[in-house]
Amino acid sequence: MLRRQSRFTDWARQQPVLVVDEAQHLRSDVIEDLRLLTNFDMDTAPRLCLVLVGLTALRQRLSMAVHESMQQRLIVQHHLRGLTREELDPYLAHRLRLAGCELPLFDPPAIEALYQSARGLPRLINRIAHYALSAAAVEKARTVDAEHLARAVEDVRP
Repeated sequence: MLRRQSRFTDWARQQPVLVVDEAQHLRSDVIEDLRLLTNFDMDTAPRLCLVLVGLTALRQRLSMAVHESMQQRLIVQHHLRGLTREELDPYLAHRLRLAGCELPLFDPPAIEALYQSARGLPRLINRIAHYALSAAAVEKARTVDAEHLARAVEDVRP
């Protein structure tokens, strides 16, 4: 199969890309198999671009001695930081616009509580905001206040 893929890559003059999301959950033997795929035909052109996407635990796993050979093959590593407090307001406005809403639905104290509870992490911001919007909708409130947000945080936290 790899030889067929190699011939196709040569013919099409395109490089296949394999994206693995949530890669921090990969077993060590799977990481080794992926390394071997990237190792194929290394004397010539690389045949596969591998993109591993995951949480901070992925970086920690790849830094382990057992994955040293994979770590050596990494060309680019990037760590996305959480949003800053200044980035949260435009982020919320953008997400609301995507949902078809142009109104500011979060009171300033609720936004501050959202930032503090989510630590700027977009996935957590989205979850908490969703729960807070639902809590406000149940009460038929026009905006999300700090109380709605506090309940949302309780619902989201294990």
